[in-house]
Amino acid sequence: MCGRYAASRRPEDLVLEFEAVRAEGQPALPADYNVAPTKDVYVVRHKKERDAEGRPTGGGHRELRAVRWGLVPSWAKDVSIGNRMLNARVESLTEKPAFRSAARSRRCLVPADGWYEWAKRLDRPGKQPYYITPADGSGIAFAGLWEVWGRGDDRLYTCTVITEPAVGALTGIHDRMPLVLPRERWADWLDPERDDVENLTAPTPPELVEGLELRPVSTAVNHVANNGPQLEARVETVTAPADQPALF
Repeated sequence: MCGRYAASRRPEDLVLEFEAVRAEGQPALPADYNVAPTKDVYVVRHKKERDAEGRPTGGGHRELRAVRWGLVPSWAKDVSIGNRMLNARVESLTEKPAFRSAARSRRCLVPADGWYEWAKRLDRPGKQPYYITPADGSGIAFAGLWEVWGRGDDRLYTCTVITEPAVGALTGIHDRMPLVLPRERWADWLDPERDDVENLTAPTPPELVEGLELRPVSTAVNHVANNGPQLEARVETVTAPADQPALF
């Protein structure tokens, strides 16, 4: 699963990286090294353009928008359902009512620096947190879905992160991982005319997974109130996860 991640890049940098336009009227989100469900996060989505009368022009562009993490379907009675919709399993995207419509036409990218996951300890009770991030210091983009709930000024934009079975060394920490999309797949993922969900959700490329660092970090990240770049710092005195070889 993906229940916590880091996102520290400035919106000015994200619009350049993703060739997007910032949504109007939104203040910049602060750098967040401990992003938790229900927080506001950035997504990149395809926005349909409209004329002065509100009619679709047929055009569109990539938009960088702040939304709440935890998908609230348009048909939901209230927003509390979003607390349970932070992740969407790739295996059931086209089956579950909460996700199948968005999977066909409301896909987004969720920019991140990396994500956190917890593994069972060998030496004592409890779990060891790991920060999983590109070894070269670059950013990543999770595959996500977005929705809008409500009408007019009360509209709420929300998102969910798609997960898939873990592969490679990541299986030593958790059995699932976010679906991470390389740059060459961004355009297809955001294309609202593409509805071949099974093709669009091909697994994260092996070479991308091989380029990830699995970094043991302090248990300070366990508490959502803690924040700051120190949460990403490596902790050296850590044993391997249970039943797995050393990962660092």
